[in-house]
Amino acid sequence: MVRTRVAPSPTGLAHIGTGYYAIYNYAFAKQNNGKFLIRIEDTDRARFVEGAEKVIFDALLWLGIPHDEGPDKGGPYGPYRQSERLDIYKKHAEELIEKSHAYYCFCSPERLEKIRKEMQEKKQIPRYDRHCKAVPTSEAKKRVESGEKYVIRMVIPDGETIFWDDLVRGRVEFNSDIIDDQVIIKSDGFPTYHLAVVVDDYLMKVTHVLRGEEWISSGPKHILLYRYFGWEAPRFAHMPLIRNSDRSKMSKRKNDVSIFSYKEKGFLPEALRNYLCLMGWSHPDGKDIFSYEEYIEKFSIERMQTTGPIFDLKKLTWMNQQYIQSKSDEELKKIILDFYPKAKELDSKIIDALIPLVKTRMETLKDFESSTEIFFKDLDFELSDKEKELAKELSKELIAIDTWNHDMIFEAIKKIMTEHSVKMSVFYKIFTGKERGLPLPETLEILGKEKTLSKI
Repeated sequence: MVRTRVAPSPTGLAHIGTGYYAIYNYAFAKQNNGKFLIRIEDTDRARFVEGAEKVIFDALLWLGIPHDEGPDKGGPYGPYRQSERLDIYKKHAEELIEKSHAYYCFCSPERLEKIRKEMQEKKQIPRYDRHCKAVPTSEAKKRVESGEKYVIRMVIPDGETIFWDDLVRGRVEFNSDIIDDQVIIKSDGFPTYHLAVVVDDYLMKVTHVLRGEEWISSGPKHILLYRYFGWEAPRFAHMPLIRNSDRSKMSKRKNDVSIFSYKEKGFLPEALRNYLCLMGWSHPDGKDIFSYEEYIEKFSIERMQTTGPIFDLKKLTWMNQQYIQSKSDEELKKIILDFYPKAKELDSKIIDALIPLVKTRMETLKDFESSTEIFFKDLDFELSDKEKELAKELSKELIAIDTWNHDMIFEAIKKIMTEHSVKMSVFYKIFTGKERGLPLPETLEILGKEKTLSKI
């Protein structure tokens, strides 16, 4: 059975990259009648944030990517949190030591820094000098038992070409001479990513690892670990990273990379998901808008690009607008009420009347709030003396209207526009402080005569 996974770290937010990789992994698993799981990689305790795990689950569910197994759901290959699997990693690290594929290292941080500087001065690639590899295992174990601080390093063979056939990039190979003897168990007893990811993927029967290209350099270490354990490696597909317009990597220091921040900005989950589907992949029919079901049917790793896709907020916004306009009025009403609870203060019939007006003008759900402010509060802005005079004249014309509808309201506005040679933007400003907005006569009809005059 095809089994895929995403393995985010609970560091405070649900990263847009997690959503990007989850979309591909979920689609590939479901296309092959397989399973998609979430594993929480929480062994870096310095970066751990309480509650962040739930944020990840909630964000992926909002995005429409449910998982089959995980810490919240359980499954046959748990536990699904790495911090609950420490005994498993320790056992496998000790197995590598017994097979002479790993060794205890007792070097202090000061000694390691000294080695690094010396190698840099000699224009060499900084690598550990294997000082502790010569310590007999029996002696090393005694030092460990006596309480001496240590790490465990895996052995990297000399003079070997390590390779794998990547589903996106073809054959990828590395010379082992440029790879350091990697630490696999840290001094705090926690595993490093390299040991944990290999052990977990194997024991959780992951068959395909679709992950970011930043892990390519880790690939040879993982291939070696699979060999050392005598396990068959999964198929690897290293996908391109999402990039900024200047080709730099998206990061939370410089970018808005939280999935939920897009929710808060009024993007629909299906629009964001559809857009992320197009990051590094193209629809065979050249389509931009398509359902996730269609994506699962059409997706193929062969159509993945190796060049990092540019995250284009303008295109995402356009796509969001298309999805908003495709909603029925009733669907959009429910979405708006969920997004903007304050709208529930209005009579339901007013919301029903506003939806057709705002629908074709909304790029995000936030636009409903900004374009209907007049219904929720008295706006505070300055008018010029001329604008005040026009407001007084308009008030007289509106008072005289017997049948309050947008045609009669427009005629009243048009009369003053003609007499004073002014544009409609002036009357928008009188009511909203802005020079444009929803169709003004229709807006004032919905607002009602009494409230309209009160606003003036």
